[in-house]
Amino acid sequence: MDDHDIPQGADTRCGFIALIGAPNAGKSTLLNALVGAKLSIVSHKVQTTRNLVRGIAIEKMSQLIFVDTPGIFAPKRRLDRAMVTSAWSGAHDADAIGVLIDARKGLDQESGAILSGLSEVNQQKFLLLNKIDLVEKESLLALAQDANARGSFAATFMISALDGSGLTDLKNWLAEHVPAGPWLYPPDQMSDAPMRQLAAEITREKLYHRLHQELPYQSTVETESWKELKDGSVRVEQTIYVERESQRKIVLGKSGQTIKAIGADARRDMAEMVEHPVHLFLFVKVREGWGDDPERYRQMGLEFPKE
Repeated sequence: MDDHDIPQGADTRCGFIALIGAPNAGKSTLLNALVGAKLSIVSHKVQTTRNLVRGIAIEKMSQLIFVDTPGIFAPKRRLDRAMVTSAWSGAHDADAIGVLIDARKGLDQESGAILSGLSEVNQQKFLLLNKIDLVEKESLLALAQDANARGSFAATFMISALDGSGLTDLKNWLAEHVPAGPWLYPPDQMSDAPMRQLAAEITREKLYHRLHQELPYQSTVETESWKELKDGSVRVEQTIYVERESQRKIVLGKSGQTIKAIGADARRDMAEMVEHPVHLFLFVKVREGWGDDPERYRQMGLEFPKE
């Protein structure tokens, strides 16, 4: 089968698969491994995936559309509540739900709360025990038994999102269990998230990576323009929004060194993503109270909590 042809008249299958779990369970790393491309921001700081980024993979005659939801945690602020609501709505809208648990942490308070919340979800559920390379086999078996006693899982997979262990079995199982039906996307379309959004995710990742100690979560990145030039290169303009002038100075750094380093890192990843040179221009602006602005939430694909 040619990569660019949708099989006609074949017994195709297609379904949406939501990946849910506590922050830092490894959902973004898993999504990237499953679709073979860097589609979702990966950070050691929690609460970094704000959008339901979709990644698309093809396994045999099945198209698997993955939804990477924000981590589910105890929300404290309005943005937190929007992200948790978004995660659960992503689960309710999917055909199958993968519950990802960090095997090192086991069933802690966060993953326990997620298992409790699953009782209200009717879709087929499967359990993913991640980071198995870091845990003794006996502990894994006990964890799998405990989790299955709390949730009704159709299958359990022991995986390592980082090195790919167990992912072939997972994809084969999903290929057989998504609904029968036509494919929704061309086979060569790895993600339906706009390039602008992915580019913003990349820059935000670099921002957190460099400044995770100094910069709080009240910061966001917006891609203002994305232009493909005649020579094949891409010109990208982005604005980093912070809430206070003191934060703007932190992002810029002494003589602009910090913003230059963030830009260089982001440009390299973007060029890899589009397979063309990228000209990236970054601006830093203060936008007070953006965390309470409904329009910002809409742009991030989140519902604005009323209170």
